[in-house]
Amino acid sequence: MLRWITYGLSGGLSKALAGMLLLFATGAAADRVHILALGDSLTQGYGLIEQEGFVPQLRTWLTERGHDVRIVNGGVSGDTTAGGLARVDWSLTPEIQAMIVTLGGNDLLRGIDPAVSRDNVEGILKVAEARGLEVLLIGMQAPGNYGPEYKAAFDALYPELAQDYGTLYLESFFAGLTRDGEAPADLRTFMQGDGIHPNAQGMARIVGAVGPMVETLIERVAD
Repeated sequence: MLRWITYGLSGGLSKALAGMLLLFATGAAADRVHILALGDSLTQGYGLIEQEGFVPQLRTWLTERGHDVRIVNGGVSGDTTAGGLARVDWSLTPEIQAMIVTLGGNDLLRGIDPAVSRDNVEGILKVAEARGLEVLLIGMQAPGNYGPEYKAAFDALYPELAQDYGTLYLESFFAGLTRDGEAPADLRTFMQGDGIHPNAQGMARIVGAVGPMVETLIERVAD
């Protein structure tokens, strides 16, 4: 009889303990923030081994600062703003709560009309707005070889759309590469041979600039 009672209590305690562990596990999963990084080769990590890419380095940066975050690498090498718009809807799986959007570099390489790029980026932001997602929009600046009108139109589309849709905004993916007191030639130290894509050291600098903005993005999700 005593053995039966002890067994019954043990079984009950086991069930209670299992319930508590399940509750804690569910709570931990609920606290995790899921972010989609939608972009091109810069996001994808072109020319780098996996752990040196933007998404892994950013995840490590955030984890070291106490954030429980999952970042989905939605970078596709060669993608334009049109490509991003075409795939954003199915890329946003149900658990995604926020997006980092870094697109437009390939639009520049192809000389795409800034009005077209603007419509595409706005389309992505509309999808995010409809789903109630927070967004960090990362801009870029056009070179001068397309003329001043093209450059002005392209450069303006990111800050203007960020304001219109209430997103977080960072002026350039490469913002972290420029530091006071460093000559422009020094930047070659942080780039791969093509002069377009950052190397691992350059990506670490980029993450150092993007990371605090992503922390703010996480705070917005939590609120």
